[in-house]
Amino acid sequence: MDMNEIKEIFFQECEEQLAELESGLLKLNDGDRDPETVNAVFRAVHSIKGGAGAFGLDDLVSFAHVFETTLDCVRSNKLEPTQDVLKVMLKSADVLADLTNAARDGGSVDEARSRTLIRELEALANGEVPAAAEAPAPKPAAAAQKAAAPAPVVEKPVVNDEGFQPIPFSFGDFDEEPADRYVPTCQVLFKPKKDLYAKGNEAALLLRDLSRLGEMSIYCDMDSLPPLDKMNPEEAYFSWKISVTTDKGEDGVRSVFEFAEWDCDLDIRTIEEDIASEAASDEELPMQPVPFDLSILDEGGSTAADDEPAVLESDAAAAVAAAETVSKVAQVASRAAENAKAAASAASAAQANQAAAAGQTIRVDLDRVDRLINLVGELVINQAMLSQSVVENDTNGTSSINMGLEELQQLTREIQDSVMAIRAQPVKPVFQRMARTVREIADITGKSVRLITEGENTEVDKTVIDKLAEPLTHMIRNAVDHGLEMPEKREALGKNPEGTVRLTAKHRSGRIVIELADDGAGINREKVRQKAIDNDLIAADANLSDEEIDNLIFHAGFSTADKVSDLSGRGVGMDVVKRSIQALGGRISISSKPGQGSVFTMSLPLTLAVLDGMVVTVAGQTLVVPLTAIVETLQPEASAIHSFGASQRLISIRNSFCPLVDVGRILNFRNTQANPMDGVALLVESEGGGQRALMVDAIQGQRQVVIKSLEANYTHVPGIAAATILGDGRVALILDVDAVVAASRGQSLRQDISLAATG
Repeated sequence: MDMNEIKEIFFQECEEQLAELESGLLKLNDGDRDPETVNAVFRAVHSIKGGAGAFGLDDLVSFAHVFETTLDCVRSNKLEPTQDVLKVMLKSADVLADLTNAARDGGSVDEARSRTLIRELEALANGEVPAAAEAPAPKPAAAAQKAAAPAPVVEKPVVNDEGFQPIPFSFGDFDEEPADRYVPTCQVLFKPKKDLYAKGNEAALLLRDLSRLGEMSIYCDMDSLPPLDKMNPEEAYFSWKISVTTDKGEDGVRSVFEFAEWDCDLDIRTIEEDIASEAASDEELPMQPVPFDLSILDEGGSTAADDEPAVLESDAAAAVAAAETVSKVAQVASRAAENAKAAASAASAAQANQAAAAGQTIRVDLDRVDRLINLVGELVINQAMLSQSVVENDTNGTSSINMGLEELQQLTREIQDSVMAIRAQPVKPVFQRMARTVREIADITGKSVRLITEGENTEVDKTVIDKLAEPLTHMIRNAVDHGLEMPEKREALGKNPEGTVRLTAKHRSGRIVIELADDGAGINREKVRQKAIDNDLIAADANLSDEEIDNLIFHAGFSTADKVSDLSGRGVGMDVVKRSIQALGGRISISSKPGQGSVFTMSLPLTLAVLDGMVVTVAGQTLVVPLTAIVETLQPEASAIHSFGASQRLISIRNSFCPLVDVGRILNFRNTQANPMDGVALLVESEGGGQRALMVDAIQGQRQVVIKSLEANYTHVPGIAAATILGDGRVALILDVDAVVAASRGQSLRQDISLAATG
């Protein structure tokens, strides 16, 4: 696996971490104070920062570090996650996503916005409100101390060419703080475990990275070091007491050990916070002072022997002894390194076996799954053709070939179901993307909006999910910009100043139904009607129902905005939604109540690949009716048929009446209505239309068919959802049950195609 593949895996994991981050922040925003939620949010940012550092993505690392520091304040209960705090963090999550996308795709981000959020995050970490981030006020105690005495003059140590000055250090030195000596900011106790070396880490390299944070002095404890002949090359014997002065703070020091902190004993403290306790610990943990020059580990390969040693004379003997000891240890370390590599390989193999045993998921390119699904679809078609040929040539129907074909059909079905389950994904990722859209539109419009999502784990085909983002984005923009009122107006109307947008997904009758509801003003039908008249979409004296007026907003170029803005006014949006949903074989409907809000309902197929259908004949044409829409089938009797009006007919089913719909007449396959007693009635249930009895001439049988898009290969046909290939090679049309039912209620089938044409 090359570096590009590893980097791609990192960005894929970033998407998961960003989704986890936003989900956790939204939970916190809803009042969830579970420590595990806070920890999950912190881990997400921490993981992104760690991976970004490995690839040298400095901008991403810098922002993630500040973000992580603020989240750590929440985790340690130093910062209360109020609404204002979480508002900053949600914006920071958006910027973190932008930085990740820029690092992956080579784009750019708004640097001014990033800098502003960095200041706000730093202000929150310091216990200040975001507005005071640029000029943080000094703490009262510190301000009083500075006023009482002049600032001490700090004498910086002289550094050598390698940028490091070893300074003998003892925690007992901090019993008093003379004004003329150099005081480190952090103290570190670092004792590796043997697992650290077994996993390929190296203590000396960690110390080198630590020295790059600022001025550092170090003491090495070698009391646990056995004689050379008794030394175990896989064991860890050294520990270090370190002092480091850095503007990165405690978090910066801790980040050096982030990939090794589980494999060592680590204690990092800020000197100013607990000087007294550290003085006591110095007596408990005596250490042998060994000046340790990390410059020998620099990439340039130079050693300290090339330069004048910068060690105090009083420690010269200790330095010589340390050098001799380090020389001996280096020989053993060489052998230990080889053993560590072997141990690391064994550990990796063990982890791989554990992962396999746990049944964890694997990443598969979606194109590979699509090719597999296409091949399975062709297998289904060929199996149907083979079955058709055998049936036509075998009259007794009991041959071994028939039995084999039945088994083949069952196996094919199981294969297809399994493959479709692989491509099924929850709608959660696309729903989470809408949360950011709501925040951005709310900021632009100055409105207070709350997004509530339900049914995020509802699964649907991945191809459907990928195409949901665009129409949902337009609908969210429309709901926030047009639907919701300004906070002061809502308050005057007795509403909550914070508007609510509810996004819901659920399964119904073999389809996925997505609803977007708002509690805004609803559709102003008078304004919509007048705008349609002004745009010559309808006649001034046209008699339209409320539903027909609502559907006018789906016309291309239609907008009720008073002026053009960044969000609306150009009439682009809802017509795109209509076309996008139709391209997926779905439909969209509107329900609106003035003053109470609107509900947009999208009904989509669960998959764009296969469906179970009833093959029927209508006026010499072969159609497929989706099985999920059929409640039952029945043979009409003359006593059950009742005329209603000039051309309407009802059928009596168990003491209730249901409209009878002639499919052939609706689709213009014939000019006159057929005799119900000569055909078969299919009782179907549609979205929003209740039950209808669809009248067909005959039923050929039930089959699983492969969906072929008409839009991609021909054009949109009113009343027809898609097409398929039957076992005999003929093309059959898949009926759009909802469109046929809508037409039976007086809505023209041509409405859909006219809307698409004007778009």
